[in-house]
Amino acid sequence: HDHGKCVAEALADSEDVCEAQGARLTPQRRRVLELIWRSHVPVGAYEILDAMRNGGRRVDPPTVYRALEFLAALGLIHRISTRNAFIGCSHPTSEHWAQVLLCDDCGQATEMELGVIAQGLADGAADLGFAVANQTVEASGLCRTCRAAH
Repeated sequence: HDHGKCVAEALADSEDVCEAQGARLTPQRRRVLELIWRSHVPVGAYEILDAMRNGGRRVDPPTVYRALEFLAALGLIHRISTRNAFIGCSHPTSEHWAQVLLCDDCGQATEMELGVIAQGLADGAADLGFAVANQTVEASGLCRTCRAAH
């Protein structure tokens, strides 16, 4: 895995998404997105804040929260509710419902998209008279590397 290429592609995709939606990816928002993408482990808002302050810059929590809201609204990141953290969206240029696999050992998060899961949840909800507006399915367990180590 070429992580530098991964981050560069994610940032390039984010520029395309913003341009297509008439939104502006400010340097601050871009930095927040870059910090989220620098690893494949979900990152919390205060970790982002600390990283942005590294070097003596003054950054307030609302600045980070506004950037996170912007990035999530454009589908550039996903909120991981169980970890109160965020990951970069691996395919932000296509409309989709995310499923995220979370490793309990190393903390890595992997996004996948199986239409059958999204459709099954939507169909089941509709049977109960519920209209799903947003869904992120989170599943925890052990990744391939951690399973092999055990």
